[in-house]
Amino acid sequence: MSTFTSRCLATVAVLALAASCASGPQIRITADPGASLAGYRTFNYVNPLGTDRAGYESLVSASLKEVTTAELTRRGYQMSEQPDFLVNFSGKLNEKLRVTNTPAVRPPLGYYGYRRGFYDPWYGYNDVNVDQYTEGTLNIDIVDAAAKRLVWEAVAVGRMNEKAMDDIPAAARKVVPQMLAKFPPAGGAPPPARPVR
Repeated sequence: MSTFTSRCLATVAVLALAASCASGPQIRITADPGASLAGYRTFNYVNPLGTDRAGYESLVSASLKEVTTAELTRRGYQMSEQPDFLVNFSGKLNEKLRVTNTPAVRPPLGYYGYRRGFYDPWYGYNDVNVDQYTEGTLNIDIVDAAAKRLVWEAVAVGRMNEKAMDDIPAAARKVVPQMLAKFPPAGGAPPPARPVR
């Protein structure tokens, strides 16, 4: 599988998770304490984006850009050819394995059933549960255009859900606003209320 394909599938995985889970993905925000985000008024996108294929824009990138542009515009920012900051996206997939050991609450049946009622068996038996799943990670990076330095990032991590992978734009409309919810509005003004969908 190519790096590009893995990257796009990872992005789709997180989008799918957000679109289909009531709780949504876990989102972590990190900001450079020395950056003056309040001075930002304009934005654009890194070219090429981390979710693009060399030479053209991917469908995943197009969906992410559409929703991100709407969110940033709603927060008072304007698209510009000489932006204060640039936006970039990245995604990845990780195969995860979670093993849990639970002590058995009753003696095992079958061959050892002959012990029941006569003496207490040793309860050292465990129920072992193995949960194998794919975890997706999506990053939205905010880069100071002049300094070429990362100043803010949102990272969404969660389980991949194949059911919602058929509608990437709808998934992007759910996860991107969650990820940008704590990004400060232009000039420090409060963002307008989100329209009810």
